[in-house]
Amino acid sequence: MAAEPADIGKNEYESNCILCHGKDLKAGPYASLLNVTPPDLSRLSKNNGGVFPFDSVYSVIEGRKEVKAHGSSEMLIWGKDYQLKAAEHYFEMQHNANSSVRGRLLALIDYLNRMQQK
Repeated sequence: MAAEPADIGKNEYESNCILCHGKDLKAGPYASLLNVTPPDLSRLSKNNGGVFPFDSVYSVIEGRKEVKAHGSSEMLIWGKDYQLKAAEHYFEMQHNANSSVRGRLLALIDYLNRMQQK
């Protein structure tokens, strides 16, 4: 029996989002410790007229749209972290860090889109 392919977006979510947003995308174990209540990420489409707000979500995760709970607009927990992980992964190989970061962001956004309430 062949192993199922890895769900990169799910892995990104579980590595970077689950503590605040929870497994169900509603609220995680750290939510009560935050000054700002994390939004219910499973309702992004529902709250946007049934359309997943890709541009807005991308802007938040990338850091162009500041979210107090995520830190400064540089989003050290996202963009910079992804760049460092790419550098560690590719180490001595030539790579495009921006492409690596963009790929991880898109995988995460795809996962969030797939997890929307119907």
